[in-house]
Amino acid sequence: MNILDKVQQYRQEQEKLHWEGTLADYLRLLKDRPYLAQSAHSRVYNMIKHKGIEEEDGVKSYSFFKDSLFGLEEPLEKLVEEYFHPAARRLDVRKRILLLMGPVSGGKSTLVSLLKRGLEEYTLTDEGAVYAIKGCPMHEDPLHLIPVHLRKDFEDEYGIRIEGNLSPLNLMRLEEEYDGRIEDVVVERIFFSEDKRSGIGTFSPSDPKSQDIADLTGSIDFSTIAEYGSESDPRAYRFDGELNKANRGLMEFQEMLKCDEKFLWHLLSLTQEGNFKAGRFALISADELIVAHTNESEYRSFISNKKNEALHSRMIVMPVPYNLKVDEEEKIYQKMIAESDIKDVHIAPHTLKIAAMFTILTRLKESNQGGISLLKKMHLYNGKLLEGFSDADIQELKKEHSDEGMSGIDPRYVINRISSTIIKKEMRSINALDVLRSLKDGLSSHASISKEDRERYLNYIAVARKEYDEMAKKEVQKAFVYSYEESAKTLMDNYLDNVEAYCNKTKLHDPLTGDEIPSDEKLMRSIEEQIGISENAKKAFREEILIRISAYARKGKKFDYQSHERLREAIQKKLFADLKDIVKITTSTKTPDEQQLKKMNEVVATLIDEYGYNSTSANDLLRYVGSLLNR
Repeated sequence: MNILDKVQQYRQEQEKLHWEGTLADYLRLLKDRPYLAQSAHSRVYNMIKHKGIEEEDGVKSYSFFKDSLFGLEEPLEKLVEEYFHPAARRLDVRKRILLLMGPVSGGKSTLVSLLKRGLEEYTLTDEGAVYAIKGCPMHEDPLHLIPVHLRKDFEDEYGIRIEGNLSPLNLMRLEEEYDGRIEDVVVERIFFSEDKRSGIGTFSPSDPKSQDIADLTGSIDFSTIAEYGSESDPRAYRFDGELNKANRGLMEFQEMLKCDEKFLWHLLSLTQEGNFKAGRFALISADELIVAHTNESEYRSFISNKKNEALHSRMIVMPVPYNLKVDEEEKIYQKMIAESDIKDVHIAPHTLKIAAMFTILTRLKESNQGGISLLKKMHLYNGKLLEGFSDADIQELKKEHSDEGMSGIDPRYVINRISSTIIKKEMRSINALDVLRSLKDGLSSHASISKEDRERYLNYIAVARKEYDEMAKKEVQKAFVYSYEESAKTLMDNYLDNVEAYCNKTKLHDPLTGDEIPSDEKLMRSIEEQIGISENAKKAFREEILIRISAYARKGKKFDYQSHERLREAIQKKLFADLKDIVKITTSTKTPDEQQLKKMNEVVATLIDEYGYNSTSANDLLRYVGSLLNR
């Protein structure tokens, strides 16, 4: 199916969703589907819930956000459960402006954009269907046609509470076009679209001296005054302001705190009373979620001004900090790269992770608890189990600084430096060292970084470099061990035979002479010491291994090289220690012999086939690790 066929198919699907009828027909729909009469806030909450909610370790994650926002599970849970959910239940928070406050490139705009795009898609579904009075520029709720004195009876019959009054335009149309017969008023299904200015609006302040309040509330069409005879005739008014067009849905108020006061007072009336003043008319009802965003410095300046107290009390401020998890930060970079023209460039394994480590370190704050470095804190936040730390300790760490994550390096800076590296050097393959070098070079030209912060950040680059050194050595170690897989299995079997003899207090048999020999303590300790097993802890570790072997046997499973993570690590490190001289010679010699060259090629092939390197990055890695081992 080509693109034009798909366009036609989409058009046909859209036409199938079209519905038109009278108010009487709409009320019959409501009898069967009362959820259609939901408020703007409940529509947003139900849209999020509709996509699915999961819970892990007491924190909820929402499928609606998962592919676009990373590492913000806790702020998002707070946003959904402390604002959208109670607002959907008509609690008082729905009468507040939602203000997202956080650092640049922290995800605020992405969050609002997701809500907008989500609403557009949700109104195409049965659960999110929206119906409005046909021909109304504000796509007004048809239930506003129900007279006020009958609304209690309507609620008793339908279980639906009606809020808001009929707009001046529809009040006139009801009398002139329908002779007061509300049941005959035509209702249609509508679909939200920011492009078509239906149910979604965006207001961005410009020069306070030139911007007109009409941008928010609509304006008089002076060309029609001669026809209708008065400025107070609703037919002479253009209901085309952002508050008009965003009715029933969402309006994004960009840079709200920079806006002139006269614009903000309209928002007060709308959020608190559900209406706003426009032209020479009675108050106009509107049902919409107002969401704004700002950075922390602007917000602090705003609340320090006593004149803004009334507005501040009508806001719900939701902090949106930077992500503080390395793995999630890596996903942000992957997403940004996938959306760019550099997606075809080979990025060596661990490159983005190392960049993410540097970035996260710049966002963390020193702990007041002794013995916890920023590096440890970074690993704990990323879910790594460190000896002596529990989940409760991590939660205490997070409570230490309420503003943690509100400052530091933003993701755009990292992507800019990666892009700069590729473009300047016309590279088709980059690694962690290339990126760290570029991050370092960029700090000197980063205007918003103070001298003190620059010194700290340079130190974090050095810390990230050390982390990469360990990763690089481990990667080569694994590749060498993989190439010597039989050696690893043989060493494992030898160790297990000796452990069994040690724990059962038996002896081994020499394979050549058949003589009984004691367990090889030197061999066992040479392996156990690789992962820090002390002399006092060796007995417990060996017994744990035997218990694991027995458990596997009971389940009919074979205990092998991959069955015990710590033992596997110990075997790898022991084998690599024995191979270290080979690695040093193989990677550093300029004229390797045939045997060395064969080993090099085996390891390069393993790095390419098993670990995601290409030929260039694999050879670069081997040379780098060789230089590390020769230091």
